[in-house]
This record gives sequence, structure tokens and C-alpha cells, in this order.
Amino acid sequence: MFKRAIILAALVAIIALLAAIAVPSFMQARVGARQSACINNLRLIDHAKEMWATACNKNTGDASDVTAVNGYLRAPPTCPSGGAYTYQTIGNMPTCSWTNHVLTLN
Repeated sequence: MFKRAIILAALVAIIALLAAIAVPSFMQARVGARQSACINNLRLIDHAKEMWATACNKNTGDASDVTAVNGYLRAPPTCPSGGAYTYQTIGNMPTCSWTNHVLTLN
């Protein structure tokens, strides 16, 4: 009986140790996945904005029409972390209000 209690306690300790190692890694992976999804949304917004600008003969620096630009997308994008998108003017990259969600030129 005493041996079973020791084995059970050791097993619980091992499971707790594995959970302590795995949970922070899972949280970091989730943050990275959300950031990647948001940056992809920003890329889609930028492409849709450029298509709209070409179709409507808009020039660099002209204001973008969010509703019209969203017509070039399947659905209006939303940031998976809860940030808000700002479409910016033609020629400028769209932005997200969430920290580290930044579209850059590659």
C-alpha cells in the first residue's frame, strides 16, 4: 500500500513537472501564431487596398474607403488578438493596434 502511494506521488510530480515545462511553450506558440495570422491579415488588406486603388484610379496618399476595400476580401479581417486595423492611405501599410503586429516589406 505504501509503495503504491509513493509511485502515485512520483507520477503526479512527473506530470506536474512536464506540465510546468509545456504550458509556457504552448503560450508562446499561441502568441506567435496570433501574430502571424494578424500579419497575414495586414498583407491581405494591403493587397485588397491596392486592387481597389487601381480599379478606382486612386493615387498615392489618397484616403482608402474601408467598406470598398473590404469588398475585395472574402470577409472583413479581424485581429486574432483583438487589435483594431487601420487601413491608412494609399501607398502606406495598414496597421494593427496590437503591439508587434506590424507588416513590413520583405
